[in-house]
Order: sequence, then structure tokens, then C-alpha cells
Amino acid sequence: MFGHERFEAYQISIEFLRVALCLADNIPTGYSMVKDQLKRAALSIPLNIAEGSGKSSIAEKKRFYAIARGSAMECAAICDVLEIIEHNCSTRTTEAKRLLRSVISILATICSK
Repeated sequence: MFGHERFEAYQISIEFLRVALCLADNIPTGYSMVKDQLKRAALSIPLNIAEGSGKSSIAEKKRFYAIARGSAMECAAICDVLEIIEHNCSTRTTEAKRLLRSVISILATICSK
């Protein structure tokens, strides 16, 4: 097992990615830009967490964790947009935002130290 796989924020971000890809699959035609943005931002979270965990300096770790946190915030905003675009997706976006809040909370704590 790699070190980042034991990190709770990484595990939750992978769970969020699964939810985000399901959300993306249900975005209506005509909103391909939103679909693409959600996929890219959702992928950015675990990838930056993993990369940050491999860095040796605290400053470098925090930089990657801050990028992951920013991507998580972006995903939360996309969830708000999706509730406007697709009215029947609020249950999925609620779950997605719950996961994002957890990831953001963990990363914010680390970045503030």
C-alpha cells in the first residue's frame, strides 16, 4: 500500500470521484463544458493529494494539498450549478458535497498548520 492510500482525505476523495463521475454521466446534452470541468476538478483532488504526500518538504506538501482543496471547492460550486441545470440530482449533489466538506476540512487543517 502506498502512503497516500492510508490518508483519509485521499480515501474520501476517491469516494467523491466515483460520485462525481456518476453525476457527470447524467449532465444533460448541451452542458459538456460543465461535465468536462467536473471530471477534471474531481480528478485533481486525489491526484494532488497523492502527489503532495510524496513530497519531502512540508511547504511542498501544503502546496499540493492547497491545490487539492481548491479543486474540491470548485467541485462544490459545480454541484450548485448542477442543481440548477438538472433539478432531480439534488440527492446526489448533497452526497457529493458531504464528501467534499470532509476533504476540505482535513486539507484546510493541514494547510493551516
